[in-house]
Amino acid sequence: MSLLEDKGINTTPISKLGEFGLIDHLTKNIKVKNASSVKGIGDDAAVIDVGDKYQLISTDILVEGVHFDLSYMPLKHLGYKSVAVNVSDICAMNGVAKQITLGLAMSNRFTVEALDEFYEGIRLACEHYGVDLVGGDTTSSTSGLMISVTILGEVEKENVVYRSGAKVNDLVICTGDLGAAYLGLQLLNREKEMFKENPTMQPDLSGNDYVLKRQLKPEAGIKYIKILKDLNITPNSMIDISDGLSSEILHLAKSSKVGITIHEDKIPIDYTTMNLANEFNMNPITCALSGGEDYELLFTVSQGHYDKFKKDADFTIVGYVTESSEGNNFIAKDGTSHLLTAQGWDAMKE
Repeated sequence: MSLLEDKGINTTPISKLGEFGLIDHLTKNIKVKNASSVKGIGDDAAVIDVGDKYQLISTDILVEGVHFDLSYMPLKHLGYKSVAVNVSDICAMNGVAKQITLGLAMSNRFTVEALDEFYEGIRLACEHYGVDLVGGDTTSSTSGLMISVTILGEVEKENVVYRSGAKVNDLVICTGDLGAAYLGLQLLNREKEMFKENPTMQPDLSGNDYVLKRQLKPEAGIKYIKILKDLNITPNSMIDISDGLSSEILHLAKSSKVGITIHEDKIPIDYTTMNLANEFNMNPITCALSGGEDYELLFTVSQGHYDKFKKDADFTIVGYVTESSEGNNFIAKDGTSHLLTAQGWDAMKE
Protein backbone atom coordinates (compact mmCIF):
# COMPACT_ATOMS: atom_id res chain seq x y z
CA MET A 1 0.00 0.00 0.00
CA SER A 2 1.33 3.46 -0.94
CA LEU A 3 1.61 6.47 1.40
CA LEU A 4 -1.33 8.15 -0.34
CA GLU A 5 -3.50 5.04 -0.01
CA ASP A 6 -2.73 5.07 3.72
CA LYS A 7 -4.39 8.49 3.81
CA GLY A 8 -7.47 7.27 1.95
CA ILE A 9 -6.55 8.95 -1.35
CA ASN A 10 -7.42 7.08 -4.55
CA THR A 11 -4.30 6.21 -6.54
CA THR A 12 -3.46 5.10 -10.09
CA PRO A 13 -0.73 2.52 -10.67
CA ILE A 14 2.00 3.75 -13.03
CA SER A 15 1.65 0.55 -15.06
CA LYS A 16 -1.84 1.67 -16.12
CA LEU A 17 -0.36 4.62 -18.01
CA GLY A 18 2.85 3.06 -19.30
CA GLU A 19 6.05 4.98 -19.98
CA PHE A 20 4.80 7.44 -22.58
CA GLY A 21 1.40 7.87 -20.99
CA LEU A 22 3.15 8.72 -17.73
CA ILE A 23 5.36 11.30 -19.48
CA ASP A 24 2.28 12.89 -21.10
CA HIS A 25 0.50 12.97 -17.74
CA LEU A 26 3.38 14.44 -15.74
CA THR A 27 4.30 17.09 -18.31
CA LYS A 28 0.86 18.19 -19.53
CA ASN A 29 1.12 21.48 -17.62
CA ILE A 30 4.79 22.12 -18.40
CA LYS A 31 5.30 25.02 -20.84
CA VAL A 32 8.61 26.28 -22.21
CA LYS A 33 9.08 29.99 -21.51
CA ASN A 34 12.56 30.81 -22.78
CA ALA A 35 12.84 31.90 -26.40
CA SER A 36 15.93 29.72 -26.80
CA SER A 37 13.91 26.58 -25.94
CA VAL A 38 12.85 25.67 -29.48
CA LYS A 39 11.61 22.14 -28.71
CA GLY A 40 10.97 20.65 -25.29
CA ILE A 41 9.49 17.33 -24.26
CA GLY A 42 8.05 15.07 -26.96
CA ASP A 43 10.86 14.25 -29.37
CA ASP A 44 14.11 12.26 -29.37
CA ALA A 45 16.00 15.30 -28.07
CA ALA A 46 15.34 18.81 -26.81
CA VAL A 47 16.31 21.60 -29.22
CA ILE A 48 18.00 24.76 -27.92
CA ASP A 49 18.84 27.83 -30.00
CA VAL A 50 22.49 28.71 -29.29
CA GLY A 51 23.10 31.06 -32.21
CA ASP A 52 24.22 29.77 -35.59
CA LYS A 53 23.08 26.20 -34.84
CA TYR A 54 20.66 24.30 -32.67
CA GLN A 55 21.99 22.37 -29.70
CA LEU A 56 20.40 18.96 -29.10
CA ILE A 57 20.09 17.47 -25.60
CA SER A 58 18.82 14.04 -24.55
CA THR A 59 19.01 11.87 -21.42
CA ASP A 60 18.66 8.10 -21.03
CA ILE A 61 18.66 6.08 -17.82
CA LEU A 62 19.65 2.40 -17.74
CA VAL A 63 18.84 0.40 -14.59
CA GLU A 64 20.19 -3.02 -13.65
CA GLY A 65 17.43 -5.61 -13.63
CA VAL A 66 15.23 -3.47 -15.87
CA HIS A 67 17.36 -2.55 -18.89
CA PHE A 68 20.28 -4.95 -18.54
CA ASP A 69 21.32 -8.17 -16.82
CA LEU A 70 24.96 -8.35 -15.73
CA SER A 71 24.88 -12.15 -15.68
CA TYR A 72 25.40 -12.00 -19.44
CA MET A 73 26.07 -8.33 -20.27
CA PRO A 74 29.85 -7.64 -20.16
CA LEU A 75 30.57 -4.34 -18.45
CA LYS A 76 32.65 -3.11 -21.39
CA HIS A 77 29.74 -3.76 -23.74
CA LEU A 78 27.38 -2.04 -21.30
CA GLY A 79 29.57 1.06 -21.28
CA TYR A 80 29.64 1.13 -25.07
CA LYS A 81 25.89 0.58 -25.33
CA SER A 82 25.20 3.37 -22.81
CA VAL A 83 26.80 5.85 -25.20
CA ALA A 84 25.49 4.35 -28.45
CA VAL A 85 21.81 4.50 -27.47
CA ASN A 86 22.18 8.19 -26.68
CA VAL A 87 24.00 8.95 -29.93
CA SER A 88 21.03 7.30 -31.64
CA ASP A 89 18.72 9.98 -30.21
CA ILE A 90 20.88 12.70 -31.75
CA CYS A 91 20.88 10.87 -35.09
CA ALA A 92 17.08 10.81 -34.95
CA MET A 93 17.13 14.62 -34.98
CA ASN A 94 19.48 14.58 -38.02
CA GLY A 95 22.27 15.88 -35.79
CA VAL A 96 25.84 15.09 -34.78
CA ALA A 97 26.70 14.04 -31.21
CA LYS A 98 29.42 16.08 -29.49
CA GLN A 99 29.56 15.60 -25.69
CA ILE A 100 28.16 13.41 -22.92
CA THR A 101 27.95 13.59 -19.15
CA LEU A 102 27.71 10.37 -17.18
CA GLY A 103 25.86 9.76 -13.92
CA LEU A 104 26.65 6.49 -12.20
CA ALA A 105 25.26 4.89 -9.04
CA MET A 106 26.75 1.55 -7.97
CA SER A 107 26.50 -0.83 -5.05
CA ASN A 108 29.48 -2.00 -3.02
CA ARG A 109 29.71 -5.26 -4.96
CA PHE A 110 31.42 -3.36 -7.80
CA THR A 111 35.20 -3.17 -7.65
CA VAL A 112 37.48 -0.54 -9.14
CA GLU A 113 38.52 -3.10 -11.75
CA ALA A 114 34.90 -3.71 -12.73
CA LEU A 115 34.32 0.01 -13.18
CA ASP A 116 37.51 0.20 -15.25
CA GLU A 117 35.91 -2.29 -17.65
CA PHE A 118 32.73 -0.22 -17.85
CA TYR A 119 34.65 2.99 -18.51
CA GLU A 120 36.73 1.29 -21.19
CA GLY A 121 33.48 0.68 -23.06
CA ILE A 122 32.54 4.32 -22.54
CA ARG A 123 35.94 5.38 -23.90
CA LEU A 124 35.73 3.15 -26.96
CA ALA A 125 32.24 4.42 -27.84
CA CYS A 126 33.26 8.05 -27.37
CA GLU A 127 36.26 7.48 -29.62
CA HIS A 128 34.13 5.73 -32.27
CA TYR A 129 31.41 8.40 -32.35
CA GLY A 130 33.70 11.41 -31.89
CA VAL A 131 32.08 12.30 -28.56
CA ASP A 132 33.76 13.85 -25.50
CA LEU A 133 33.00 12.77 -21.93
CA VAL A 134 32.95 16.16 -20.22
CA GLY A 135 31.49 15.55 -16.77
CA GLY A 136 29.01 13.71 -14.59
CA ASP A 137 28.50 12.38 -11.09
CA THR A 138 28.99 9.18 -9.09
CA THR A 139 27.22 7.98 -5.97
CA SER A 140 26.40 4.80 -4.10
CA SER A 141 23.37 2.59 -4.66
CA THR A 142 21.63 -0.03 -2.57
CA SER A 143 20.05 -1.70 -5.61
CA GLY A 144 22.75 -2.45 -8.15
CA LEU A 145 23.99 -0.34 -11.04
CA MET A 146 22.21 2.70 -12.46
CA ILE A 147 23.52 4.67 -15.44
CA SER A 148 22.33 8.08 -16.62
CA VAL A 149 23.84 9.58 -19.77
CA THR A 150 23.05 13.07 -21.00
CA ILE A 151 24.19 13.76 -24.54
CA LEU A 152 24.68 17.05 -26.34
CA GLY A 153 24.75 17.39 -30.11
CA GLU A 154 24.28 19.97 -32.79
CA VAL A 155 22.50 20.44 -36.09
CA GLU A 156 22.19 23.19 -38.66
CA LYS A 157 18.92 25.00 -38.05
CA GLU A 158 17.60 24.29 -41.53
CA ASN A 159 18.37 20.56 -41.20
CA VAL A 160 16.80 19.67 -37.83
CA VAL A 161 14.21 16.90 -38.14
CA TYR A 162 11.33 16.32 -35.72
CA ARG A 163 8.82 13.52 -35.32
CA SER A 164 6.10 15.95 -36.35
CA GLY A 165 6.97 16.67 -40.00
CA ALA A 166 5.53 13.67 -41.86
CA LYS A 167 3.36 14.65 -44.83
CA VAL A 168 0.56 12.76 -46.57
CA ASN A 169 1.96 10.59 -49.41
CA ASP A 170 5.46 10.52 -47.87
CA LEU A 171 7.40 7.28 -48.15
CA VAL A 172 8.12 5.58 -44.81
CA ILE A 173 11.68 4.27 -44.76
CA CYS A 174 13.58 2.09 -42.29
CA THR A 175 17.35 1.64 -42.10
CA GLY A 176 19.10 -1.69 -41.61
CA ASP A 177 17.07 -4.65 -40.36
CA LEU A 178 14.81 -5.30 -37.40
CA GLY A 179 14.15 -7.89 -34.72
CA ALA A 180 17.72 -9.13 -34.24
CA ALA A 181 18.34 -7.41 -30.90
CA TYR A 182 15.16 -8.89 -29.43
CA LEU A 183 16.09 -12.41 -30.58
CA GLY A 184 19.56 -11.91 -29.13
CA LEU A 185 17.93 -11.13 -25.79
CA GLN A 186 15.74 -14.23 -26.00
CA LEU A 187 18.79 -16.35 -26.70
CA LEU A 188 20.72 -14.94 -23.74
CA ASN A 189 17.75 -15.39 -21.41
CA ARG A 190 17.29 -18.99 -22.56
CA GLU A 191 20.92 -19.87 -21.94
CA LYS A 192 20.79 -18.15 -18.54
CA GLU A 193 17.80 -20.24 -17.47
CA MET A 194 19.46 -23.44 -18.69
CA PHE A 195 22.61 -22.55 -16.74
CA LYS A 196 20.56 -21.92 -13.59
CA GLU A 197 19.06 -25.40 -13.93
CA ASN A 198 22.43 -27.01 -14.65
CA PRO A 199 25.48 -24.88 -13.69
CA THR A 200 27.84 -27.44 -15.27
CA MET A 201 26.35 -26.78 -18.70
CA GLN A 202 28.22 -24.31 -20.92
CA PRO A 203 26.09 -21.81 -22.90
CA ASP A 204 25.71 -22.68 -26.57
CA LEU A 205 25.78 -19.38 -28.47
CA SER A 206 27.49 -20.64 -31.61
CA GLY A 207 26.22 -19.36 -34.95
CA ASN A 208 24.39 -16.44 -33.38
CA ASP A 209 27.06 -13.75 -33.48
CA TYR A 210 24.88 -11.27 -35.36
CA VAL A 211 21.87 -11.25 -33.03
CA LEU A 212 24.13 -11.21 -29.97
CA LYS A 213 26.08 -8.22 -31.26
CA ARG A 214 22.83 -6.39 -32.01
CA GLN A 215 21.72 -6.88 -28.40
CA LEU A 216 25.00 -6.46 -26.52
CA LYS A 217 26.76 -3.85 -28.67
CA PRO A 218 24.27 -1.93 -30.82
CA GLU A 219 25.41 0.87 -33.08
CA ALA A 220 23.80 4.28 -33.62
CA GLY A 221 22.90 5.20 -37.19
CA ILE A 222 25.58 7.80 -37.85
CA LYS A 223 26.40 6.25 -41.23
CA TYR A 224 22.80 6.73 -42.38
CA ILE A 225 22.85 10.40 -41.41
CA LYS A 226 26.00 10.80 -43.51
CA ILE A 227 24.38 9.02 -46.47
CA LEU A 228 21.32 11.28 -46.26
CA LYS A 229 23.58 14.32 -46.17
CA ASP A 230 25.54 13.06 -49.19
CA LEU A 231 22.23 12.55 -51.02
CA ASN A 232 21.22 16.10 -50.04
CA ILE A 233 18.08 14.75 -48.40
CA THR A 234 16.57 16.09 -45.18
CA PRO A 235 13.76 13.79 -43.99
CA ASN A 236 10.38 15.31 -43.22
CA SER A 237 10.17 13.36 -39.94
CA MET A 238 12.36 10.87 -38.11
CA ILE A 239 12.65 8.75 -34.97
CA ASP A 240 14.98 5.99 -33.79
CA ILE A 241 13.62 2.47 -33.33
CA SER A 242 14.21 1.67 -29.67
CA ASP A 243 10.84 0.20 -28.63
CA GLY A 244 9.81 -1.75 -31.74
CA LEU A 245 8.70 -0.65 -35.21
CA SER A 246 4.99 -0.45 -34.35
CA SER A 247 5.53 1.90 -31.39
CA GLU A 248 7.73 4.23 -33.42
CA ILE A 249 5.27 4.28 -36.33
CA LEU A 250 2.57 5.37 -33.90
CA HIS A 251 4.82 8.07 -32.41
CA LEU A 252 5.46 9.54 -35.88
CA ALA A 253 1.78 9.36 -36.77
CA LYS A 254 0.64 10.97 -33.52
CA SER A 255 3.23 13.76 -33.63
CA SER A 256 2.59 14.49 -37.32
CA LYS A 257 -1.20 14.10 -37.08
CA VAL A 258 -1.26 11.64 -39.97
CA GLY A 259 -1.96 7.98 -40.60
CA ILE A 260 0.71 5.47 -41.62
CA THR A 261 0.33 2.19 -43.48
CA ILE A 262 3.12 -0.40 -43.54
CA HIS A 263 3.41 -3.72 -45.39
CA GLU A 264 4.47 -6.98 -43.78
CA ASP A 265 6.43 -8.15 -46.82
CA LYS A 266 8.52 -4.96 -46.82
CA ILE A 267 9.79 -5.16 -43.22
CA PRO A 268 13.57 -5.86 -43.34
CA ILE A 269 14.63 -8.92 -41.34
CA ASP A 270 18.02 -10.63 -41.49
CA TYR A 271 18.00 -14.34 -42.34
CA THR A 272 19.77 -15.19 -39.06
CA THR A 273 16.97 -13.44 -37.20
CA MET A 274 14.38 -15.45 -39.13
CA ASN A 275 16.14 -18.73 -38.38
CA LEU A 276 16.43 -18.03 -34.67
CA ALA A 277 12.80 -16.87 -34.48
CA ASN A 278 11.75 -20.19 -36.01
CA GLU A 279 13.87 -22.00 -33.41
CA PHE A 280 11.99 -20.14 -30.66
CA ASN A 281 8.63 -20.76 -32.40
CA MET A 282 8.21 -17.01 -32.74
CA ASN A 283 7.02 -14.91 -35.67
CA PRO A 284 9.99 -12.81 -36.86
CA ILE A 285 7.57 -10.05 -37.93
CA THR A 286 6.30 -9.85 -34.34
CA CYS A 287 9.91 -9.52 -33.16
CA ALA A 288 10.45 -6.64 -35.59
CA LEU A 289 7.20 -4.88 -34.70
CA SER A 290 7.40 -5.25 -30.93
CA GLY A 291 10.93 -6.30 -29.95
CA GLY A 292 12.87 -3.07 -29.69
CA GLU A 293 16.52 -2.13 -29.12
CA ASP A 294 17.37 -2.21 -32.83
CA TYR A 295 18.35 1.49 -32.82
CA GLU A 296 17.72 1.80 -36.54
CA LEU A 297 16.22 4.99 -37.95
CA LEU A 298 12.66 5.37 -39.21
CA PHE A 299 11.93 8.41 -41.34
CA THR A 300 9.65 9.83 -44.01
CA VAL A 301 10.54 11.59 -47.26
CA SER A 302 8.58 12.81 -50.25
CA GLN A 303 7.88 10.34 -53.07
CA GLY A 304 10.20 12.31 -55.33
CA HIS A 305 13.11 10.59 -53.57
CA TYR A 306 11.88 7.08 -54.40
CA ASP A 307 14.60 6.29 -56.96
CA LYS A 308 17.34 7.18 -54.46
CA PHE A 309 16.20 4.51 -52.01
CA LYS A 310 14.53 1.72 -53.99
CA LYS A 311 17.71 -0.29 -54.61
CA ASP A 312 19.83 0.78 -51.64
CA ALA A 313 20.40 -2.15 -49.25
CA ASP A 314 20.80 0.25 -46.31
CA PHE A 315 17.22 1.54 -46.67
CA THR A 316 13.85 -0.19 -47.03
CA ILE A 317 10.60 1.51 -48.02
CA VAL A 318 8.16 -0.13 -45.60
CA GLY A 319 5.05 1.98 -46.18
CA TYR A 320 3.52 5.38 -46.81
CA VAL A 321 1.81 8.24 -45.02
CA THR A 322 -1.95 8.76 -45.29
CA GLU A 323 -4.57 11.11 -43.93
CA SER A 324 -5.07 10.74 -40.19
CA SER A 325 -8.67 9.62 -40.79
CA GLU A 326 -7.36 6.41 -42.37
CA GLY A 327 -5.61 5.39 -39.15
CA ASN A 328 -2.45 3.33 -38.78
CA ASN A 329 -2.55 0.04 -40.61
CA PHE A 330 -0.55 -3.13 -41.12
CA ILE A 331 -1.05 -4.90 -44.44
CA ALA A 332 -0.35 -8.63 -44.05
CA LYS A 333 1.14 -10.79 -46.80
CA ASP A 334 -2.31 -12.13 -47.65
CA GLY A 335 -3.53 -8.59 -48.35
CA THR A 336 -5.66 -8.22 -45.23
CA SER A 337 -5.46 -4.94 -43.33
CA HIS A 338 -5.06 -4.80 -39.55
CA LEU A 339 -5.02 -1.93 -37.08
CA LEU A 340 -1.45 -1.23 -36.03
CA THR A 341 -1.09 -1.27 -32.24
CA ALA A 342 1.85 -0.53 -29.95
CA GLN A 343 3.06 -3.72 -28.29
CA GLY A 344 6.70 -2.76 -27.87
CA TRP A 345 8.66 -3.03 -24.64
CA ASP A 346 7.61 -0.58 -21.94
CA ALA A 347 9.69 -0.26 -18.75
CA MET A 348 6.65 0.96 -16.80
CA LYS A 349 4.36 -1.95 -17.65
CA GLU A 350 3.99 -4.78 -15.15
